[in-house]
Amino acid sequence: MFRPIYEPRTRAKEYSDFAINIYKGCDHLCAYCYARGMAERYTLKDCICSFNKPKIREGIVEATKNQLSGGKYVSKKILCCFVCDPYPSNIDTTPTREIMMAIKEAGAYFSILTKGGMRAARDFDLYKPSDSFGSTLTFTSTDDSRKWEPNAEIPMNRIAALNYAHKQGIKTWVSMEPVIDPEQTLGLIELTHEFVDLYKVGKLNSDNCRGSEYNEELKQIEKSIDWKGFGERAEALLQGLGKEYYVKEDLRRLMKG
Repeated sequence: MFRPIYEPRTRAKEYSDFAINIYKGCDHLCAYCYARGMAERYTLKDCICSFNKPKIREGIVEATKNQLSGGKYVSKKILCCFVCDPYPSNIDTTPTREIMMAIKEAGAYFSILTKGGMRAARDFDLYKPSDSFGSTLTFTSTDDSRKWEPNAEIPMNRIAALNYAHKQGIKTWVSMEPVIDPEQTLGLIELTHEFVDLYKVGKLNSDNCRGSEYNEELKQIEKSIDWKGFGERAEALLQGLGKEYYVKEDLRRLMKG
């Protein structure tokens, strides 16, 4: 039986020591998605169609329970998910709840990262103080969101879910990566700071998007942004608001340059 909980490497390691991907594929169709780009670069073309239609990884609930049973993950945080969304649309996401429950029963903690908006609220009753609910926020503009992440929930719906989670006493966090429009990213901080506990701020890494039809445009956007200036402004804003934050190493390195 496979072991679905794994230790992320490189950039992903900055988010969590452990992670699990519950589904195969993702239907958000984000133009900047590294997982979709990898599928396009390294697999057969017909795999792209299946990647865009997520499905449960066969046997994952039982495999997760078995892996958790040894006690290795007690008091450890497990992120759901990096290369899929724990709340894809139009399929049964009961396995997400079952895995969250298994993590709790094993004495571990979960951290959710989703663009599914209020679909995630179904499971807010499972959260304890050491668990956290997060969303990726990229734009304030619905039109820009529809261009770059066409099937994800629109930004205001994701923000509404964060606000609702906060009102339920759940620790909330935001992944601000990729950054495609720095002004919108800064605007998102201002929009959400009253109900987001932690911000993780990164940059745009166009190398992750080689399979995207927007790859050349993303390359030009990355080159055009003053990353040092953006990072300094983001940090000053977060400090001024008294927020907990983490600047990812890719951005921090450019801020020092």
